Amino acid sequence: MIRIGAFAFGLFITAWLLISAAMGSYTMVTEPEPATAEEEFHLHPKHPGFSFEGPLGRFDQAQLQRGLQVYKEVCAACHSLNRVAFRDFEGLGYTPGQVKTIATEWLIETPDVNPETGEAITRKSIAADKLPSPYPNEVAARAANNNSAPPDLSLITKARHGGADYVYSLLTGYREPLTYRNEDGKMLPEDNRPGDTTHFNPYFANLNLAMPAPLAADGQVTYGEGAPQPTVKQMAKDVSAFLEWASEPKAENRKRAGLAVMLFLLIFAGLCWLSYKSIWAHKKGSGNA
Repeated sequence: MIRIGAFAFGLFITAWLLISAAMGSYTMVTEPEPATAEEEFHLHPKHPGFSFEGPLGRFDQAQLQRGLQVYKEVCAACHSLNRVAFRDFEGLGYTPGQVKTIATEWLIETPDVNPETGEAITRKSIAADKLPSPYPNEVAARAANNNSAPPDLSLITKARHGGADYVYSLLTGYREPLTYRNEDGKMLPEDNRPGDTTHFNPYFANLNLAMPAPLAADGQVTYGEGAPQPTVKQMAKDVSAFLEWASEPKAENRKRAGLAVMLFLLIFAGLCWLSYKSIWAHKKGSGNA
């Protein structure tokens, strides 16, 4: 009797779960949840086109040097690049002497310790130093930016979906929330508009971010003779390319190594096929006979 009761109870529970699952599935199909503002207004990154894309792509050194200039004059005041050393800039086409000058003239000095007193000091950077952070620690970074610590940019193109395209889109994507409409012509709901310390950008995950538009006007950075006009889009593209390089300075070497390996594998596969045809094919045929 107990077994029959337990079986009946289990059958009841199973039937109840099946009915609940069926009702839940029906509700999801007939009454889908309304889309969130992030789903309705978030945009996928634009694709400006970079020279380094693809297996044969290469960095444009002139563009990387312009990107370094934009980072130095605009981004370095808030964002660190602590995985890059000054001597890595030789990969941008600078000579050791030029790298030494860049390090010495860097606006933010490198923290150090006085060997005589043990006190914390700052000094001029040298080529072997990593790029110094604009803040001594995260607490100071948050205190200076409304409790939002600016992220380190060393691996930003690896950490964000879209890579350099995302960085470019974010830098050029700031919009006026009161007049912005999505592709369906819908205006941004009032509840999702930025507050006093945030700024609307449809390329950001939750639409509002603490960072104001760093590239606010054309000509914010002065390029040298022969360079393209420093429009907002051009500066954004240049610094995006530079940050892509910063995330993987040896990318071109990796691509060359990959192509060499693929070429070797193709040749090796061809030799294996020829060996099979010349050594084993006739023996297989004679064995079948």
